[in-house]
Amino acid sequence: MSRRALAALALVAAPAVVITAATTVAAAPMANGGARETIGIFNRWGAFADASPPRCYAIAQPVTAGGAERWRPFASIASFPDRRSGGGARNQIHLRLSRARNPQARVTLSVGERRFDLVASAADAWAPDTRTDAAIVSAIRASRSMSVEALGRSGTPFADVYALRGAATAIDAAALACLGR
Repeated sequence: MSRRALAALALVAAPAVVITAATTVAAAPMANGGARETIGIFNRWGAFADASPPRCYAIAQPVTAGGAERWRPFASIASFPDRRSGGGARNQIHLRLSRARNPQARVTLSVGERRFDLVASAADAWAPDTRTDAAIVSAIRASRSMSVEALGRSGTPFADVYALRGAATAIDAAALACLGR
């Protein structure tokens, strides 16, 4: 994937605020006119940083998408530093599904040999808690691919598949970029 394609994906798909796993994610306008700092491109993964609100993230598009909706599917791992407390959220998983899912359908993330049940809205999915986020990131570091599976609105199963080469480096680069923010 080219730098231009990853930068375009970051502009369209970057999560702005993740309050809980059950909330929606919306893109917020950038204080600096929409500019994003490209930290680096690592195979199919890119690492980016935003100044306002402060966030750093690794992001990729699937190599195979199970559907085609109005949006672009992606996987991201984001950190949201909190300047006031010195803490913040770290390595939060967010997946934009390639198609709207059936509201009764489970969403499962498979990373290597591990399986994780995710919480989801119609088109987005997250880990249910920080412990699961950490387990997913650990599995990503040790695996070559991951897939997210669900049933579409019509009941047809679909899967979005991601190559993980470069993911660990992009995750680390994004985390390091947020240390000083």
